[in-house]
Amino acid sequence: MAFADTFKALSDPVRRQILELLKNGPLSAGDIGAHFDMTGATISYHLKILKQAGLVFESREKNFIYYQLNTSVLEEILLWISTIKGGDTDVESQ
Repeated sequence: MAFADTFKALSDPVRRQILELLKNGPLSAGDIGAHFDMTGATISYHLKILKQAGLVFESREKNFIYYQLNTSVLEEILLWISTIKGGDTDVESQ
């Protein structure tokens, strides 16, 4: 996972909304698409970007694909941001 891919994925408001939906548990692409006024192909594109960034992963169950939030990537980003914030504090105290 590269931070560039992650931040690119997070830069789109639709993808951020999809992540918000997934925080409550796994959903199929159809369930996700029901929350938006866009084509299934567009939803699939957004899910592909989120998957490439490592923010979601998919699991297959019979004829359905379920998408689930990958919290470890989000935790890694938060850790990285906290080290920067801590670094800024150290610079101010010098």
